[in-house]
Amino acid sequence: MKTVFFAGGGTGGHLMPALAIADAMVRLDPAVRPFFIGSLRGIEANVLRERPWPHELLPLEPLHRRQWWRNASLPLSLLHVASRVQALVGEQRPALVVGTGGYAAGPVVWAAVRRGVPGVLQEQNAVPGLATRWLARQVRQIHLGYAEARAYLEPGRGTEVFESGNPIQPPPAPRPDRAAAKARWGFAPDKPVVLVVGGSQGALPINSAVDAALERGIWPSGIQLLWQAGGGMIGRFALRDDGARVLVRAFIDPISEAYAAADLVAGRAGAMTIAELCAWGLPSILIPLAAAAAGHQLANARALADSGAAVLLEQSSATADSLSATVGGLLADPARLAGLSESASRRAHPDAAETIAARALGILPTR
Repeated sequence: MKTVFFAGGGTGGHLMPALAIADAMVRLDPAVRPFFIGSLRGIEANVLRERPWPHELLPLEPLHRRQWWRNASLPLSLLHVASRVQALVGEQRPALVVGTGGYAAGPVVWAAVRRGVPGVLQEQNAVPGLATRWLARQVRQIHLGYAEARAYLEPGRGTEVFESGNPIQPPPAPRPDRAAAKARWGFAPDKPVVLVVGGSQGALPINSAVDAALERGIWPSGIQLLWQAGGGMIGRFALRDDGARVLVRAFIDPISEAYAAADLVAGRAGAMTIAELCAWGLPSILIPLAAAAAGHQLANARALADSGAAVLLEQSSATADSLSATVGGLLADPARLAGLSESASRRAHPDAAETIAARALGILPTR
């Protein structure tokens, strides 16, 4: 049995890549036994209970960049975590540690590497997080979701850096027929569908812009709307659902059913969302979260916009008028849509999980 530690969480954007890589490792080598280490306060506290892998949750805390005085207890917490991880290394004898970012990754990977465990990092964003930059010289491999992230790193002499993409659930093969997918939602198959999605809890600026566009009657005529408003906001926007032209949902799962029907997507610029859009070859309007750590969503969106794979609409400019005009302008220009789709597809890495898993397993002894 080959135990592999996985550390990454706090948010789904860091936990889901770890789960995807773990699943891929087990498919490639059934002798692999993933062991997850996460935070008591992160999303992993709920998600890992539903997974088959053993795990342990520790009192890991985020770094507060703006409210610096809240970091007073951080040194003591880090010492406790490092001590426990080193004890786990002795108990579990991992062959590898994989970190996928977030405040749950850095201390765990650092402590395991100090005990001689080979380290692998997977960085989702165009601007690497603090954990990736801090550990870049100490690990054996770094896998980038964006080629642009390489410029921010100073890897060690023995560190290999790969542009492997972000690990996601790839689209089905063959791809679903778009007209049939629209019909399954009850939409007219011959009219365009725009998918608006701001995350599982929603995105108030995006939701408010869409709501105002519908209220004022400026949403482009003939364009159907599939709108994930978010579980925390569905009560405010559900009345816009007319059962025909506009469908409002709290959360869409699986999201593949929505991607299959969409001609255009408008939403946030999280790394995993972008990886899915590229894998599906979907043209998109990216509205990055202004408060995202180190501006990483804006950097993600700019990377795509600069390569002709998306349209960037900054949150401060995302009004009912600008969003409606952008949606209407794109859907009236089939050549522009096709160009965005082709450029997005060129950036796709639908098999990233298997690629990362295979390269990481290559570190391990063959016997």
